Order: sequence, then C-alpha cells, then structure tokens
Amino acid sequence: MPLHLLLRGVLGLWRWLLPAALLLLGLGAALILSMPRAYLAEMVIAPSETSGVAVSSLISANALAPGSLLDTRPGGNFAVYLSALRSPEAAAMLMRETTLLADLAGQKDEGMLAALKQALDLDRPPDEDDVGRWLDRNLAVTQSLASVTWTLQLAHPRREAALDALARLHGFAESRVRQDLLSMAERRIAALEARLGQERDIYLRTPLFELLAQHQRVALVLRADQAVAARLVSGPGAGLRPALPNRPLLLAMLLFTVPMTCLFLAACLVLLRGPGWVAARSAPRPAIAPSSPVGNVR
Repeated sequence: MPLHLLLRGVLGLWRWLLPAALLLLGLGAALILSMPRAYLAEMVIAPSETSGVAVSSLISANALAPGSLLDTRPGGNFAVYLSALRSPEAAAMLMRETTLLADLAGQKDEGMLAALKQALDLDRPPDEDDVGRWLDRNLAVTQSLASVTWTLQLAHPRREAALDALARLHGFAESRVRQDLLSMAERRIAALEARLGQERDIYLRTPLFELLAQHQRVALVLRADQAVAARLVSGPGAGLRPALPNRPLLLAMLLFTVPMTCLFLAACLVLLRGPGWVAARSAPRPAIAPSSPVGNVR
C-alpha cells in the first residue's frame, strides 16, 4: 500500500483514535497513581581486596595477583558476600529480626486481589519463601562503571524499615564471611596442634610450626578487622520522600507510548483492510438534490 494511502486511512480514523488514546491515558495514569509508594535505602561499598591492608592481603602475601585490580568481576571474599545477601539464611534473619512478615501480610490484605483470594480460600500467611522472593525483587546490587564501588539498594514502604533491613543485610553477609574464614582457621589450628603433640621428628615439626603460625596470624587478623569482605563507603541512607515508583518518568513514558500504540494499531487495521477500503472511505458522498415542492394540480 502506498504511504499516502496509509496516512490517509490512519487520519480517517481520528474519531476512534482520539477517544481510545484518552481512555488508555486515563487508565494508565490511574494505575500509576494508585501504585503503592516505597522508600529506597542505599549504601555504597567497596571490596576489601582493593585495599593493601585488607584481610586478604594480610592473610596471604600473594592475595592480589598483578593485574587483578583491573578485573571488574567480583571474586574472593566479596563474591561470597554478594551471594550471602540473597541467601535463604539472609531471608531467615530478616524474618527473625525485623517486622517483614507483618509488613508482607499487611500488603496482601491491602492488595486488589485480597477479596478474591479470601473468597477462593487461597489466602495464606507469608512464609520464608515469600521473604526470599521479596528480597530478590527489592534488593538491587549495582556495580559502578567508573570505580570499584558497588551500590546496594533496598525498597520498602517504610523508611526506617528500609534502612534497618539494609544495614542488617550488610552486617549478616559480612559476619557470614568472617565466621566461615575464622572457623576454617580454627579447625586447622586445632588439627596442627594435635599433630604437633604427636610428632617427634624435628624436620617435620619445623614446617608444622610455620604452618601453625600462619593460621594463628589469620585468626588474629579476622578477629581484629571488622571489614573482611566489603568496606562501607557511604550509607545507609534514604530520601525523605518515597522514590518508587518514579511517577513523573512513568507518566512521561505513558504520554509517549499510548499515542504511538494507537497509531500503530490504526496502521495495522488500514493495512488489513486494503487500499479499496481507504478509497471507499475517502470518496466524496453524492449530494442529494433537495426535492421541489409539489404544486397544486388543477
């Protein structure tokens, strides 16, 4: 179909396009304005391996290989830290130490489908699986493109709860890495001390003592340092007003997408009907001559 016929057919549907666009704009704006708002708490962290006095550097002299700082992928203790943020143990910690279960139950009761779920007997109290899914949806971990820092963001309907949950997640992941390393070092120290108590060969006792001293240094550093996997650069902090969803951006996108969608659907309709339909709609209608009054017949 030629372009001028396509445009003529689309313009000929303006009586239907305008009400449809206004209706979609109204429904979309009502949906955006009715969405629940949430506060966004965030903190900036950096891997401890980037510091020369980090735990990894003090534990092993070759912890930082040449050129490893240019690799932007998470590795070492920091990779374990990031994995622990969304682990089932982190969800269980939030269940125990925060009011997240009560908040999730309140959101379910206030939802649009709450009445339908109660009528169908599908309503159930939230459990650990719900907390884990909530954590996957609302926790964002973003790496900075300009530096080695990472940004942790957590959305929650209440500002204080968002700050508290984010701080607890950071503390949990950090303590998880420290406990794993410390327990491994303590087990090795106990095994080396038991072996030294039985070994009588002087040539074997000397390397065992060196290995024991190395693991004792590891345990000492882990007990003394607070930042094992991630150093806190900034935060946690949150805005005084809800940040999610971004209503101005969503409304601007709605104003752009709805007219484009209506024009696209109108163009599809014109293409399906064909040039004959466009020509028939564009053809001028024949004028009807006014009927002359019938004179009196004499």
